[in-house]
Amino acid sequence: MIMHPSAKGFSREDIVKQVKNRTDSSIYNWRTYVPIGNSVEKLQKWKSQGAKILYLTSRVKAKEVEDINSVLKTHGFPEGQLLFRQKGEEYKDVAEKAMPNVLIEDDCESIGGIEKMTYTHIKLT
Repeated sequence: MIMHPSAKGFSREDIVKQVKNRTDSSIYNWRTYVPIGNSVEKLQKWKSQGAKILYLTSRVKAKEVEDINSVLKTHGFPEGQLLFRQKGEEYKDVAEKAMPNVLIEDDCESIGGIEKMTYTHIKLT
């Protein structure tokens, strides 16, 4: 739902190249991230229709998690709990605990594709 600011205006393919090549330091400046497309409006609409919004971040350090939370607030994302990994947890562990009805994530192409996606590792109980 968010991306590094220098990705704005670029094609998906170019953004993947930016991340893979690590050509821009803003990739690691979480506090400067911006919404992708109309993601804020989509989530606001879902929230107004009664959806409970949960956000899931790959960030684990307290400062980075706070940076992501700040981005959500700054850009008007609807209120929702920000979930993140605790010590010893994998990304899928957080998603399994939440077990949402709908999980929206990117294709993780820039970090390894389907192997890195959360949903491919969630155990259904």
